[in-house]
Amino acid sequence: MSRFGTFRYDRAGAVRRTIAASAAAAAALTVTACGSGGPESDGVVTVWTVETQPERLAVQQEAMDAWAADAGVETELVPVEEDQVSQLLSAAALSGDDMPDVVNAISPGLVRSFDRDGYLDRDAAAEVVEALGEDTFTSVALDLTSDDGELLAVPSDAWPMMVYYRTDLFEEAGLEPPTTYDALRTAAEELTTDGRYGITLSTDAADPFTQQTLEFLAQGNGCELVDDAGEATLDSPACTETIELYGALAADFSPDGTEGVESTRASYFAGQAAMTVWSSFLLDELAGLREEFTPSCDECTEDPGWLAEHTAVVPVVEGPSAGGDAAGYVELVSWGITDGADPETTDLVEYMMSDAYVDWLSMAPEGKVPVRTGTADDPAEYTDAWSGLQIGVDQRVTFSDVWPTEVTDTLAAAPESANRWALPQGQGAVLGPLTSELPLAKAAADLGSGSTDAAGAQSAMQEAVSEIVGRD
Repeated sequence: MSRFGTFRYDRAGAVRRTIAASAAAAAALTVTACGSGGPESDGVVTVWTVETQPERLAVQQEAMDAWAADAGVETELVPVEEDQVSQLLSAAALSGDDMPDVVNAISPGLVRSFDRDGYLDRDAAAEVVEALGEDTFTSVALDLTSDDGELLAVPSDAWPMMVYYRTDLFEEAGLEPPTTYDALRTAAEELTTDGRYGITLSTDAADPFTQQTLEFLAQGNGCELVDDAGEATLDSPACTETIELYGALAADFSPDGTEGVESTRASYFAGQAAMTVWSSFLLDELAGLREEFTPSCDECTEDPGWLAEHTAVVPVVEGPSAGGDAAGYVELVSWGITDGADPETTDLVEYMMSDAYVDWLSMAPEGKVPVRTGTADDPAEYTDAWSGLQIGVDQRVTFSDVWPTEVTDTLAAAPESANRWALPQGQGAVLGPLTSELPLAKAAADLGSGSTDAAGAQSAMQEAVSEIVGRD
């Protein structure tokens, strides 16, 4: 579910646990162009990609073909599963001769981890952004990829978590859209009736999706994980409000039992829940464009697109302690150029973020929101092109033809209102163990099941984060 750690969304929005694979066993796809690299180059630019689905590999390979034709070097594209990339990069660094020149689509947690271990070339990342134009990137994307003002990697694209809600049910009940804590809770309560729940959200202790859902609500209320000194701050009043809201939604207005990726989607698709919290990867499935996961509500039998037509999205839910600074949860992925990379690597990344950028976004437009919006000459070039890309799996339909402008505009703007736990405080290293160990998901699951109350869950969360940050 997470783009940092062992889970991530695939193209259609499902979560899959990535299969362990060794770098030696990964199929290396090689493109050769005549000539050789410069005096500091070994003549091969090696790209590790965690975008390993065959159709995505094909898109990347084609782009690298085009670049290599002019670059005068060879390029090697190596698929590496995301849950293995950290271990394999460490092994490559120890061997001394197997390091990739760049790793693409890495999450904020991996960026911090790789930078801490000395694997990343900050100067190379800054060189790429400067060449492309800093003003062509969203400021938040650059901020969340920097440490003390120094860029760590090149931000590429993002996906947000959002509340999906039934506009027909809200209108019928005279409810306001769930843009605030009060509106969300009121809607969940009033729309919980016989045969239907007000909301379905993750309560699985073993799923990062649960922590992401909690953080999504926390970002809207100014509930921070840690402070600038690295001390845990989940015992704040703002976090009390967040945890109490999550507990009420999960325990009182959501289906009984453990809820996760599959069940939350199924409940909303079946019309059994009026709202859900999910990533933007849900959009193509919600539109009936993937046969494996299609809406099954009564109205959807005759019209597979009915649910999409009666769904709207909210990327930020503002809480009472936000003070006007409510933010959303956005997972940002980046190109990490490694220390000692061939000098041609910066040119490749520049190419992927310019000439090949729209092709890159086309791999999964619903989950690849551009954070480079355009060029100096056309500031909206990439955002405009992105909204016209096709989404779907078994059916491919233009994004803007399936979803109204309100949805695509909301999605495009999501990175500008984003924040993440620990990154602004310069404490991003905590994200790795937080995701691998899932202490917040466990406490949230206990709260949702009723085995603890909000105060107990909050105490457990605070203690878990304090233990993690105290390891260094």
